[in-house]
Order: sequence, then C-alpha cells, then structure tokens
Amino acid sequence: MTVNLDQLSESLLPRRYQEEIFSRAQARNVIAALDTGSGKTYISTLLIKWIATQNAGKGKTIVFLVPKVALVEQQGDFIIRETSLRVSKCYGATAIDLSDRMGWKKEIMQHDVLVMTAQIFLNILTHSHWSMDKVALIVFDECHHTRKNHAYNGIMREYFQWPAEKRPRVFGMTASPIWNPRDAEESLRTLERNLDATVIAVRDHVGELLDHSPKPNELVHQYPNPPDCYPLYAPTSLSDRLDLSDLPHELDIPVNRIRTRYEVTYHSLGLYGADLYLYLDVKHRLMHFMNQADELLDYPLPDIGDEMDPLKNKRISPEILELEAILNEYQPFFEDPTDLDTVPVNIDLTWCSPKLRLLADLLVQHYTTDFQGMVFVEQRHVAACLSKMLPKIRQLEHYIRCGQLIGHGASNVAKNQVRGMALRTQQDVVKLFRDNAVNLLVATSVAEEGLDFPACELVIRFDPIQHMVGYIQSRGRARQKLATFIVMIQEGASNHVERYRAFTESEPHLKAVYQTRDDPMITPMVEEEEGEIVHPEDLAERERFVVPSTGAVLTYNTAIGLLNHLCSLIPRDKFTPVHVPQYSGEFEATLQLPFSLPLPLSDLVYNGPTRRSKKEAKRAVAFKAVKRLHELNVFDDYLLPSKSHTGDNEDADGRSIEDVSQVPDTLDVHVRDPWTRADVLWLHVVYLDGEAVGGLVTGTRLPAVDLVCDGKFVTTDEGRPIKFNPREEWRQRRAMEDFMRMGLWWCITGRGITLPLTCYLVPITPSCAPDWEIMYDAVAAPFGCSDWSSITEEHYGHLFVMNSREHGRPFVLRQIRKDLTPMSTPLPDSRESAFPTYRDYFVHKYMKRGTIIEVPTEGQCIQVTPFPRHTTGIYHLNGSSSPSASSSASFIFIQSMCRWCKIPEVLYRTFHILPELCYRITDVYRARLARLELGLPPIQDDLLAQAFVLPSSNAGFNNQRLETLGDSVLKLCTVVHLFNRFPHRHEGQLDILRRNSVSNRTLLARAKECGLEQYLTSEPRTTRIWKLVLPEDGDPSENVPSRSVLRRFPRRSLQDCMEATLGAGFMTGGIPMALRTGTALGLGFGGTVPWQLRYTGDVQDHPVSTLFMKLQEDLGYQFRDGRLLVEAMTHPSFKSTESTSYQRLEFLGDALVDLVTMRYLFTKFPTATSGQLSWARSRAVCAPALASQAVKRLNLHKMLLINNVELSIAISRYVPVLQETSAIDIIHNGWKQEPPKAVSDVLESVLGAVFVDCGWDFDKAGAVAQNVLQDLLEVLSPDMPRDPVSNLMVWSAQSGCRKISFQKSQSRQEMKRNDSISVIVHDFAVVGPIPASNLSLAKGLAAERARQILDDPNGTYHLAKLCDCGEQMVVDNDETPAFEMPPEMLNDETEEGFAALARLAAEEVQGAVVFATESQDVHEEDPEDEEKKDINGSDYVEGEVFSMPF
Repeated sequence: MTVNLDQLSESLLPRRYQEEIFSRAQARNVIAALDTGSGKTYISTLLIKWIATQNAGKGKTIVFLVPKVALVEQQGDFIIRETSLRVSKCYGATAIDLSDRMGWKKEIMQHDVLVMTAQIFLNILTHSHWSMDKVALIVFDECHHTRKNHAYNGIMREYFQWPAEKRPRVFGMTASPIWNPRDAEESLRTLERNLDATVIAVRDHVGELLDHSPKPNELVHQYPNPPDCYPLYAPTSLSDRLDLSDLPHELDIPVNRIRTRYEVTYHSLGLYGADLYLYLDVKHRLMHFMNQADELLDYPLPDIGDEMDPLKNKRISPEILELEAILNEYQPFFEDPTDLDTVPVNIDLTWCSPKLRLLADLLVQHYTTDFQGMVFVEQRHVAACLSKMLPKIRQLEHYIRCGQLIGHGASNVAKNQVRGMALRTQQDVVKLFRDNAVNLLVATSVAEEGLDFPACELVIRFDPIQHMVGYIQSRGRARQKLATFIVMIQEGASNHVERYRAFTESEPHLKAVYQTRDDPMITPMVEEEEGEIVHPEDLAERERFVVPSTGAVLTYNTAIGLLNHLCSLIPRDKFTPVHVPQYSGEFEATLQLPFSLPLPLSDLVYNGPTRRSKKEAKRAVAFKAVKRLHELNVFDDYLLPSKSHTGDNEDADGRSIEDVSQVPDTLDVHVRDPWTRADVLWLHVVYLDGEAVGGLVTGTRLPAVDLVCDGKFVTTDEGRPIKFNPREEWRQRRAMEDFMRMGLWWCITGRGITLPLTCYLVPITPSCAPDWEIMYDAVAAPFGCSDWSSITEEHYGHLFVMNSREHGRPFVLRQIRKDLTPMSTPLPDSRESAFPTYRDYFVHKYMKRGTIIEVPTEGQCIQVTPFPRHTTGIYHLNGSSSPSASSSASFIFIQSMCRWCKIPEVLYRTFHILPELCYRITDVYRARLARLELGLPPIQDDLLAQAFVLPSSNAGFNNQRLETLGDSVLKLCTVVHLFNRFPHRHEGQLDILRRNSVSNRTLLARAKECGLEQYLTSEPRTTRIWKLVLPEDGDPSENVPSRSVLRRFPRRSLQDCMEATLGAGFMTGGIPMALRTGTALGLGFGGTVPWQLRYTGDVQDHPVSTLFMKLQEDLGYQFRDGRLLVEAMTHPSFKSTESTSYQRLEFLGDALVDLVTMRYLFTKFPTATSGQLSWARSRAVCAPALASQAVKRLNLHKMLLINNVELSIAISRYVPVLQETSAIDIIHNGWKQEPPKAVSDVLESVLGAVFVDCGWDFDKAGAVAQNVLQDLLEVLSPDMPRDPVSNLMVWSAQSGCRKISFQKSQSRQEMKRNDSISVIVHDFAVVGPIPASNLSLAKGLAAERARQILDDPNGTYHLAKLCDCGEQMVVDNDETPAFEMPPEMLNDETEEGFAALARLAAEEVQGAVVFATESQDVHEEDPEDEEKKDINGSDYVEGEVFSMPF
C-alpha cells in the first residue's frame, strides 16, 4: 500500500535538525538551545526511547522534570502519545504522599518514565525513596532555571555526590540558555557547570529550523502618561467611598499592599480598573472573614437570638456591616454573579488609561476572522482585571473572547482572589484557547514557557520586559508566519526602550556564543542561592548529613522545609493557629519550635552558629535542629516525621507486617479436629450425674470436659487406650462402627450414614472397658427385634421402639395394651377416631401412595410416647440447660408392626446428649491446643472457646461480644505502649501509629503468622447430617490419625478472633493477661511485663497547684506529680515554657475511657449483642457526653488553661447548656449538641493523667474513670434509641432501598463552605436543604425529617411509592463478602456508600455479621410435625445404613 507522507502528522516524523540534536545527545550530556515551538520535547522522546532500549533489564527509570505543575500533564501526555512506555505523571495534587515509601517504590517500579515537578523528585532523592544511580536519564524542561536555589539545582547537587560512572544521562531543553546577556559566556558556563552538560544548537540544518520557527515582526508602541483624573467616570469612585486606612481592623487588611496594587492598576488600566481591583480584593477578604465567623459560631445556644449572642455581637461589628453594604451598593457596577468572567457594564474608553486604550486599538488593528493572540502582563491582579474588562470595551465587544492565565501563587488563596489559579482551571483555559473558544489570552509569565499553545499571530507585552529570558520566551509565542510581536512602552521611559533594544541587538551575538563555539570543558558547579550571594566562607562551613542506614540527605537547603513540614503535622483545632517554627536573631539565629511538640525545653530551642548573612544563619540553625531531632527519633532515618503516615509495613515494635492483599476473602482452612480413626483408640467414660453410662471412643485422647445438658450434669474422664483382642479386633472394630451407626439412626439423625465414622459411643463394663457382648447382641438386629415375648411390665417407660413402617421415628414403650386389637374401635378424640378400627386407620395411612401392605387383624396393640430427638449441638457456657422437647402425647400402634431396640436405656439416653457433648469437646480441644501451641496464657476454657466460635456456627454463643471488648483492650494496650515508647511523638503521630497497629491489615497478618485460623470453629451446630465421619477422599483402610478437617470461612473472621482472644484474656486475668495474650499473638504491646513494673520512675513527686485542689476532691484521687495536672489542663493555644499541651494525655485518656466503658457494659449486660454494646459505648464516649461530665462533674471549664478569646467565649456559651442537660438527654440526644471539643478533650486528658500518676495501674485508674462517668453509665442500656442518621440507615436497609444519599450544599451563595443537607431518594429531594451551624447537626435534622416523610403512607414521598429496588435486603442470609473497606472510608453522599453503611448499621443492630457458609435449619423436631410426614418419605432402605466400608 502506498503511503502519502504528506498526510502523516509532523509529530511522527523527526526533522533533520531534530535528528542532529538527538545524535549529539546520544554521545554526551547536552542542553538543546532551540526556539519555542521548534520541537525540543520530540527530541527528548527520541532520546527517552533510545535510553530505554539501552538500559533494558537494569531496573533504572527515566525522569522528565518540569518547572511548573501545568507542564506535567502536557509533557506526560505527549510522551504517552509518542512512545509505548509506561508513564506516570506526578505533581502536588496527584503525587503519592511523601511518607508512603512503599507507594513510591511501587509507583516507580511500575513505570518507565516519571514526569514530575522538580521539587517532588528532589524530595524523593532527599528522603532516599530512590537514588540517583537507579535513574538512566534526567530530562530538564526549561533547564535555564538550573541556577541559584531552584529545585533543578538541588537535584544536580545530589547528582554530583555520585561517582561519574553511576550518574544518569542529562538532557536539558531551553530557548534561553543565557540568563545574563551582559556576561553571556559566564552565564553559559554556569548553566553548563550546574547541569554537567554542554549547550548545543543546530549547526547543519539551520535553514530548516528557521522555516519551522519563523521570527515575528517586532514593533514598539508608546502610550502617553496616565492622567491625574477621569472626569467622565462615576461621580463617586469606590476608592472615594472606602477609606483604606479606616477599614475594620478585624479584617486584618494589608493596607499598604492593597494601596500599592491599586496604584499599579490605576496606572495600567485606569480608574475603573483600579476600582474593580479594589472591589474584588476587599469583597473576597470580607467573604473570607464572614465564613470564618460562621465557623466560629458552630456552637449555638438553643432558642437564642443574634442580639443575645455575645460572640456574634463581638465579631460582626457595625463597621463590617457598613463595609458589606457599600460593596453591595457597587456590585451592579463590578460583578455579575451569573457571569464571573466579565464585568456587568460596558466600559467607556474615557474610563480607561491611555495604556489600555492603546491595547484596544492594537487589538482592533490586528484582528482577523481566525485571530488568536496573547497579552503578557507582570502582575496577577492586573491580568485578572484586564481579562474581565477587555470583552466589555465597546469596539472589542463582539470580537474578543478573553481568558486569563496566571500562576498558582501562594497557597493561602483565601486572602486574595487574584493569588493564583488551580491547575484544573489553568488546563481548562489552555484547552479553550487551543479550541479557539477563547481567542485572547491575558497571561503572566506562567505562559512564557513550556505550555503548548497554538501559534499566535499577535503577542503584546503590556508591561515592560524585565529580562532576556522573558523576552525570548514570550516572543516565541508569536510563531505564525507574518505574526507580530508588540512591546508597549510608556512615553519618556527611555530605560525601558534601551533595555528592549539591548535584548534585540544582543540576541544574535548571544546565539553565536553557543552556536559557533567548540564544546567547552565543564568545571564543577558552584553553590549559589536565590536572591543572594553566599559568602565563600559560609559555603566552606556548610555541612552535609547523610543517614548511614538509608542514604537520606540533609542539607542547609532542605532543613528549613523539613521543620516546616514537621510543624504542619501537629494536630490543632480551629482555635489554635498553625504551628510554625519561630526564628529570631540576625547573623546568629535562634530557633524556637512549637511547644506542642512533646519535647524537653532544651530540645525546643536551638542557637545556631555565627554566619555572614541572615539567611545563612537561619539555614544553619535549622540544620542543627533537624540533626538533633533525628537523634531523638522525631525524624526517622528517611528524614521524614516519624510514623506520620499509614503506609508503613511495621508495627509499633518495628516488626514487619506481611502483605495480606493476596489473602482471599474466603479461606479454605484445615482446622484442628480431635475426631479421627487410628490404630490406637481412646475410650473416655461419660458420666451422667456421676453415673458411668458409656464410653466415647476416637483416635485422639480427648480433654476431660463437663457441661449441663437436658438437666443433667455431664462429664468425661481423661481417656484410656482400648485393648483389642488380636484375633477379634476386626470384629470388635466393626461392632463399634455398626453400634454407633445404629445409635445415630435410632436416636439422632433418623437417616443413614455411608462414610466411615470417627467417633463411637459404646456400652461399657463395670471395669470401664467396651462391652462387646452388648454391641454384638444389638447389631445383630439393627432395625430392632420383632419378638415381643420377653417384654414385660418392667420394660414400660424404658424400652426403645419403632414402627417398621415409620423409620427414623423412635418411641418409648408406655404399655402393652392387651385390651386393644387392630379391630378395636379407636378412643374418642384420638388421631384414629375418624376410622371404625385401628386397622382401618393404618390401612388408610400406609396406602396413601398406592403401596399395598398387610395390616394384621389380630394381635395386641402397644401404647408409645415419642422420644424427642436432638437436631442441634447447642449447649450453654453458663451451665444452664434448655429442657429437651417433651410431649405428653401417646399413640397406639399394632404390636406386630413394631420392633424394639436392644440399645440399653442408659445408652440411648446418652445418645440423646451426644451432639452437645461432641461439640463441647471439640471447642475445648481447640482452645487448649491453641493455648499450648500459640503460647497463650491460661485463659479460661469457656472464654477461649467462645473467642474461637464464629457467628456462622449458630452455636448459641459466638465471639462477637468478646471481639467488641477486645477491640477496646487492643486500643488501650497499643496506646499505652506507644505513649511510653515514643515520648517525643505528638498526638497526630501516635494516632497514626495506633491506627496502623490495630488495623484489620495488621490483625490479619499477625493471625496468619501464628496460624490462628487452625483453631476456629465455624461448623453449624446441626446434627441432621452427622459430620464426625471420614472425609469422602479418606481411605478407611489406613488408620493413620488425621486430626484436621477442611472448613471454609471469611478472612475477616481471623481479625475478629484476634480481638476476641484479647477480650478473653482480659476477662480472665485483666490487663496483665491481656498483655501476655497479645504478645503471644504477635501484637505490638511491648512485651509481657506488667505496666506497673515496666514503666517505673516516670512519676516524680511534685506539688499540686491550688488551682486543682477541688479537682482532686471531685476525682477522689490525690496526684503525686502535680505537673501532670498542669499538662492535662493546658490547651495548645496556651503556650507555656513549663509544660506541653494536653494532646498526648488526651490520646491516652481516650483509650482508657473506651475500655472502662466497654468493660462496664460487657459485665452489666451479659446478653447484649455486639452491636448493642458498640452503640451504647458510642453514646457514652462521644464528645457531648464527655463534655457534660467535664462541666457538671468536675468543673473543668473553670480550670482549663486557654489563650484564645473565641474558644473561651464558645465554652462559656455552652456551659449553661451542658449544666441543664440531664444525663439521659445527653445520651439520647447528644447528636444535637456540639460543644467545643476542648471540653471533652480535657476530661480525657485528666483521666489520662490519673493513669500515668497512679503508676499505670489500670484497676485504680479505671475506678476513678468509672466514678467520673457513673452518671452516664447508669443510663446506658442495650436497647437505646439510635441517632437519626443511623435510624434512617437501618430502616432503609431493612426496607431494601438502595437509592438514598445525602447531599451537601450552601445556604448562602457567598459562603465558601457547605452548611446544609438534603436527603435524596430515587433522585427526589424528599428533605432539604436543611441548614445548621455544622454539617453533622444538619445531617441529623435532615435524617430525622426524612424518616418521618418516607414512613408516612399518606405522603407524596412514602418510600413504597418511590422505591423499586426489588426484594428486601436480608442481612442474615446475604452471602456477599464482608466489607473490607473501613466504614470511615465509605461516603454516604453516594447511593452505593449510603447503602453499604446502611447494611453495616443493620448488621450491628442485629448483633453480629453472619457469615453463613452453608444453609442450615436448626430446630427441635415436633412430634406432631413428624406425624404429618408421609411415612414413605424415607430415603433409606433396610440394610443400607449399616453397610460396612471395609
């Protein structure tokens, strides 16, 4: 097929000059100096593909660096389009958290090319996430930035630390390699030194390059000076109405800065433009202030008006309201809420500056039908105003479609609406410009370089050009043929004209410097800093610290940033300013770290060495501080804040956590099981109320157990081996097999068993040996004996009988009715009374299906009572016993149609309790085996067995209650260990460590490590199918013990059992045994040594301040170390050199309160479900409940050390509410309250202080905590009403609706935060928006109202009228895998997230998540139900039941 090369995209075919540059780049490190639009990026892709082939299999990556965020997407997309390599695009908003080492390793390993901003790559190198020797090529886009303190230069500093043979290749790209035209040679040499590369240009194909990069026509236009006034403008300008020096002080407006910007805008755009800037800036600051005021008003008093609100009266002053009124008055002149891109009025040129009028004239002169142009300005606020004004100037109104493109600017955009643009907005504007939806772009320097714009026919420099790079880069945007590049200069500004001429005249000479010279020798780079010249002696005194274990690097240039990052992670509330390090001094700097860092005072203040500049002194003291903080483990060996993230694969003790991502949701596990066949069989005597009644035989020596069953006390002994007669062994083993099958058929299952059995209940002799004769005699007539001649009255009530036509229904003989024959008339009201004779009844019954049978006419009848058969193995751990089903009913059978069983009465009654006994033995066997093999402490058998029983077993008990308790035990044990092991970590770091240590991932990994799954019980307690048999694939001829069975259960069961086992240990022996249990399971508790012995010497005697004397009385506890109380009462806003804040103690007290509450509930409500316990606990430990006790019980609000007016006022406003609210009301309706969190926090911190002060004695601290919380605890109950959100979720789940969600919104347009909630059901807004002071309250009110509306059958939005979701969600039988995503990660603003949370809430109400692995039907058989069964419905025939598998 012929290919027309003219139809191929130019991007697919390299031009000859590109090939030339590429060839030279293959040989060495180069900097490609080519004009904008000449295809430098394409050359880099050629080099990337070549390097990728050269480094195959070496595990190296390629890094493409850009100086600006917007370029990441653009260049990444280009490489993806032009290569088949795997490309990752990383910048601030999308990059993996810097502390997530595993995430970065995975990201780098899974991609071939990393396109990223320079700072991210520098961070990766600095923190040793990757090293320079693992990089094959670094491409520097816009590489002329590699100077001074730019991140490019920081990367190259790391580059030069490696020997030459381990360094990556370097390829730089720029249109402006010379920064300083006055010393071009030195400028080039500096760039080459810094990049270890040679600047090259096209030599052989210059003509082709000029064809593809045409030069625009350059013009200079001058404009007159701006006038002093604008007489035709509005009579009163906004600047006249607003006295900047008299603006409300609450706004904290930087008047001088605004005045300067106003003057610049006035000069550039005129009076209207200046007023527009002033309006936008002040309006934005005012709205930001009002939103902050709203946030501070999150604590409303019930039924209180604004006029009585002290905080609002203080914050929203009349001056603020007056300013708001003035801005509203001018809004129609400056802002159209429906179109924020332009102003709402047409702009007369008489309002505009001469500079703007010239710009309008130039745009009109050069406008064409397919016009595209760019206007470059220096300042962002001018660009923002100019882009809004140009489309409204009359002569441009129908031609210009304007957009603005400015940089990101400062991060705190709330302070100024022209600070910068978000990345997505930048990309949107660029796309609009490419698509010609916008034909004029007003841009700052962000558009000078890098970004890919279409070739423009007009580029205007609205402001003077400041440097050579800006001139070349902006001119490069005018690369259409016959394009025009215009520079606007004010009349009389000769210096600007001379600078422009210098740029134009020097450019050819500058290019000649690198186009004609030979390749120079590259000398080592020289250190230099942004905006300063570093003194050579300061450079000589600089240090560089490399962590030996990781290779992470600390330099003077990174130290300040590391400290800022550390401080930013310190937790704080809305009343506490952002924590920042404070520097003082000049040439000998002093550094003060925030007091919220839990460090000794000596490690919070640092004095640096003397340096020759202020900046260098600041860097030096920061370097010193970071080194010390690394020694204190505040920074880890990667120079990251220690444990400040959740991506670690180590627990609190530093032990690795295995990856469990590949563990399937459902596990097939070989679980330990005692029931097996073996050469040596063990007999265990079974006692009923102390009487030996039989022997339980299996191939394992079973533990002795006891239980109460059917009102009888059942025990077993330790077991003894059975001694078979060598000549009779086969017969004896077969007799046991047949006897057991016979007993199961008669007494338990009523159906046959074909697989070999693994346990036997046998009769025993007085010497406790198997009674072979009884077994031989019994199995000789497995279906019973039909000879009734030996049956006398002494057998009444003791003989087991069965109708030959009704297999599987045992009866007990009541008496032989010699007075009745088959031809007798039935008694009135009997089942046979509808028939003339008993014979007629049985003929009718047995011939229903046409079966012909013989029913005798002669002989006697017998009267029998049904024998209740157990179909479940459920037993009770508390020693209680459910009475077996009994029936007073009796039936008449024809004697000759019945058989009697030769199983002794004592044994068939033992068979009756055999299922419970076997399951009890299984539970105890697994518990004791786990205790032995896992090294668990002596946990009570019942508790440990309960911890291992899964809900799917339907055993009458399971591990869910213990799991709920164990969750609190795990939390406290982990928190205490972390608190003591890391004394210099703040609350945020400790909380991340805690979450990592108690996460499901960690619990699952530890459970798999110790093999916990081998001991779990999941089999349902039903005996309809006898399960103690050899597996289908087992060989009955091999009596090799196999003490395990295959079971299936969800992996989540392991996590639950870990916590349940902890709970069992705690209930057996308190915290000491919980520590031993957790350590045996591999959890990070710091070992088994009790806390009182482990943490000795932490508390020293110190007097208690008189401020806290009353508090000690209320607590009922006297402190040894008064400093702990000071720390517990110190809010982070109260900066003190004597004590840190209460945050660490609050972290400790939170865990203490949690366990104390759960222990109380667990003990008080022994029948409460797991869900009921969890809900009751959540009501007691929530912030409103704890705050009420802090105020009412301890008066902590009077002692709290605070230095924040807003917080003090907020607390004082809420104290009366808490004092008047009863305990029961705060428990039931606490969701309606949101007191300042500091009030509840300080209660937890005080209890945490008690815990530390009493020497880590949990019992003592727990008693104090329980006493403080007693009012709350007393009103808790398992059946408390739920909050409206939970109530709505549970109700919707039970109703089966999956199309409900919450939706957030703003009650006022000018607000910058959501404060209202709607409830959406099947796309209908049934409620809302309902506004409130905070979203939590709004959601509760909306949910409460929604529940009423949806449940109203007469309403429009009755759920039954809206919902078509299908059949109801049934939690019990749903086989959907358990939710692995934590509930906090689910989003109730989506239908899927709401439905998932609703299901979890419904499961919690039900008490436990039931992971059923097979369907089951557990109940006691009703004799009357059995009577209704078809007598021929049996699946078994005589003889099949007892066929031996030998």
